[in-house]
Amino acid sequence: MEKDLRILEKIVNINFNNKDLLEQAFVHRSYLNENPKFPLSDNERLEFLGDAVLELVVTEYLFLNYPNPEGDLTNWRSALVRGQTLSEIASNLEFDNYLYLSRGEAKGNGRARQLILANNFEAFIGAIYLDQGMDVAKNFIEKYIIVRLKKILEEELHIDPKSKFQEIAQEKTGITPIYKLIKEEGPDHEKKFTIGVFVGDKMYGKGVGFSKQAAEIQAAEKALSKGF
Repeated sequence: MEKDLRILEKIVNINFNNKDLLEQAFVHRSYLNENPKFPLSDNERLEFLGDAVLELVVTEYLFLNYPNPEGDLTNWRSALVRGQTLSEIASNLEFDNYLYLSRGEAKGNGRARQLILANNFEAFIGAIYLDQGMDVAKNFIEKYIIVRLKKILEEELHIDPKSKFQEIAQEKTGITPIYKLIKEEGPDHEKKFTIGVFVGDKMYGKGVGFSKQAAEIQAAEKALSKGF
């Protein structure tokens, strides 16, 4: 079941010399379990390479353009290259349309699909690097990832919402916020958690996520958005 990746090539304005390399970036290992005769390998080695290329390009950009201390640059880089950011970009580019997945994975969504898309995006960067070289890979990363830095800095998205809310709560009330599990539902492989953040006896925000950490972060974000 060959995918037509020509549309994606036009969208990102990159014409691959090695079409197999491009296609391999979208092959999840689960697909090969069901299709052992498929001629291409999975994308995990490309992901390994793409992760390194992405980190180097972002690190170099921050180092050359900002005189800030290491701690700031590390936080900004983390916000740019985290899985949520990469999966969002991959989703916007409709990478989902080109993934080779097992029947089970194809039905999945939520956290598992976000992880697959984030890894797929890194594999795509690895494929660009091998096929087109560092300059093209750098241009792609700047166009789709580094462009988000302005918003991250303006909205302070690089600051952990839990840390930020704790700092504000302690400053205003002298009380450290606590997070309480309100509800969990769904099967073990796709469990969804609802968590509230409390200052004293009052709940200031409620979050839902496919991990407790994600739900806690959303709860803190909700509390901050209410202007605590």
